[in-house]
Amino acid sequence: MIKNVINMGSYNYLGYGQNTGPVNDAAAEVLSQYGAGVCSTRQEMGNLDKHEELERLVARFLGVESAMAYGMGFATNSMNIPALVGKGCLILSDELNHASLVLGARLSGATIRIFKHNNMQSLEKLLKDAIVYGQPRTHRPWKKILILVEGIFSMEGSIVRLPEVIALKKKYKSYLYLDEAHSIGALGPTGRGAVDYFGLNPEDVDVMMGTFTKSFGSAGGYIGGKKELIDYLRVHSHSAVYATSPSPPVVQQIITSMKCIMGEDGTTIGLGQMMAFDLLTILERL
Repeated sequence: MIKNVINMGSYNYLGYGQNTGPVNDAAAEVLSQYGAGVCSTRQEMGNLDKHEELERLVARFLGVESAMAYGMGFATNSMNIPALVGKGCLILSDELNHASLVLGARLSGATIRIFKHNNMQSLEKLLKDAIVYGQPRTHRPWKKILILVEGIFSMEGSIVRLPEVIALKKKYKSYLYLDEAHSIGALGPTGRGAVDYFGLNPEDVDVMMGTFTKSFGSAGGYIGGKKELIDYLRVHSHSAVYATSPSPPVVQQIITSMKCIMGEDGTTIGLGQMMAFDLLTILERL
């Protein structure tokens, strides 16, 4: 017997993951044109015009110089953090960070220190100690200090204190890695995540990471930032070198839903969905 039920366990925040509508139609059309998959990596024969179109759109959406898309959100963190830091580097990680960030930090070989959730006093103490004492035993300066935080913390629902994190990052000349998996597309006046929510400059975030599995109703993840950073990751990221390229219809799903959020589809549907999501978020916090 078929029953109508409400799905309360989905990441389909804005409804783009449904099986009807213009987003679904666009993905179906690309499926017929390109097929279900490319069966190769981006560095071999798996680079399509659709992938490049998506990356240009993501960069424009985020307000950064360049972006790269990946086929799996979890691997975007776990495989790219080891490409950015290693032995002799220090990672300062929020205690409630997602498992993908935790795994990426551990795989990197960098020293990891944990600060209390969204606690700027705890973070600043670790930053001060890192500058004053340097590396264990040798006391040499750390090669890099990387702060790991989420835009909206996946298990708590709390929003990162991003203005304060950026201020500390600048004060102690460290780097910031922001995971926007749960905030991109849904948080802020234009859906551009925590940076948009606080009215900040995207250039103040060194590594902007997010996924396509929530607001965009699709699959995969991205990293955005300076062109120099993205060019480096295209060569050194295991996820870029060894993983199969994202499926073309999946890519089109992201492109269409992102354009809808940006209002580039000629409608106000995207704005209405974001307003509904913001209202629901406010009601849940009451």
